[in-house]
Amino acid sequence: MSTSPDQPSTPAGSHFQPSLPVVVIILVLFVCTAFLIERSTTPTHATAGPVTTTTHATAHPGTSTTTTLKPVQIPRAQVSVQVANGTSIKGFAKTVTQQLQTLGWNTLSAINGPHETSTIVYYKPAFRWAAITIAGELRVPVTAIHVLTSLPSVAGSSGDDIVVVLGPNAH
Repeated sequence: MSTSPDQPSTPAGSHFQPSLPVVVIILVLFVCTAFLIERSTTPTHATAGPVTTTTHATAHPGTSTTTTLKPVQIPRAQVSVQVANGTSIKGFAKTVTQQLQTLGWNTLSAINGPHETSTIVYYKPAFRWAAITIAGELRVPVTAIHVLTSLPSVAGSSGDDIVVVLGPNAH
């Protein structure tokens, strides 16, 4: 193939090279978009309790001050979760413990627990949000969630934030 003298010869490849300011703007937009997507899809923080509002009377009659405390943000990795096997399925608690660990929870070693006909999720009062989340992740109903008022018969679980006693309905 020959080149005609009327047509200029061009090298193969891209001919457009954006200026440095354009490249910087594109890079900044990419980083900001990635940051926003990461924040919207990673629910690693949740509130540990309700917002508390306190009203105080002042020295002047008819006036008062109101203080609103913001809820504390706690990442999943700081919520201690104990999973106990309440079934006859060997290794079930270990499997569920690993599942919760990959979802970001601070899981303890799997143990055996009392026999249960269905899964129960016990929680300390400030960790109701975590119990609801874990129940959803295990596909058990919200009715399986109970406040940890008295210790279940799970050895060594007194200091845990969440205690899951597995029944055959957990996934």
